[in-house]
Amino acid sequence: MTIRVLVVDDQAVVRDGVVLLLSSADDVEVVGEAGDGRQAVRLASELRPDVALIDLRMPELDGARATAEIVARDIGVRVLILTTFADDDAVLPALRAGAVGYLTKDATGEALLAAVREVAADRTVLDPAVQRRLVQLLVSEPGLPPSVPTPPAEVRVRTAGLTRREIDVVRLVANGLNNRQVAKEMVVSEATVKTHLNHVLAKLAVEDRAALVAWAWRHGLADRTQA
Repeated sequence: MTIRVLVVDDQAVVRDGVVLLLSSADDVEVVGEAGDGRQAVRLASELRPDVALIDLRMPELDGARATAEIVARDIGVRVLILTTFADDDAVLPALRAGAVGYLTKDATGEALLAAVREVAADRTVLDPAVQRRLVQLLVSEPGLPPSVPTPPAEVRVRTAGLTRREIDVVRLVANGLNNRQVAKEMVVSEATVKTHLNHVLAKLAVEDRAALVAWAWRHGLADRTQA
């Protein structure tokens, strides 16, 4: 199946580079380009792409507001943010607007293509730095002194029924590794990692990777020193 993509960025040189990269993939077709948020909303409605790849800081209508308008139209377009900014003021409005992916522009071409495919498959994709920051915000519990002791992570997740290998996968995913990196770390195939993740999601009854990462942080399976 060919993934139809709308590319939105007010910088022509960046837009051209992204279009060139996406067009090099056999399973991706760039169906339109936009240089501002207002044009992005119009083209998304007219072209109905699978994925709208949107920058945040743009004239006419910024990326977060364009995302909100596209999502509100309920036309099946999934939004992947590609931007320079990874601060709270940029990330949170975009995700609240309904973006299902968020990458920074220092991502590799391979990572961008992978993100487009994941978002097209209705899965959440977050830049590792964004992921860690978002989870920190989600799991922060003001009022609890940092010295309160907690039981070991393995004890706290035992009742969830995870195997040792599944716990290892959750740890690595929570620390920002993608499936290929997890596979390399564990010396297994990517298919094995995907199988472990599917089992974990089913056992924990969580919807996607982002929800799994939040669960991992809540249960002490993430390395907070890397955040």
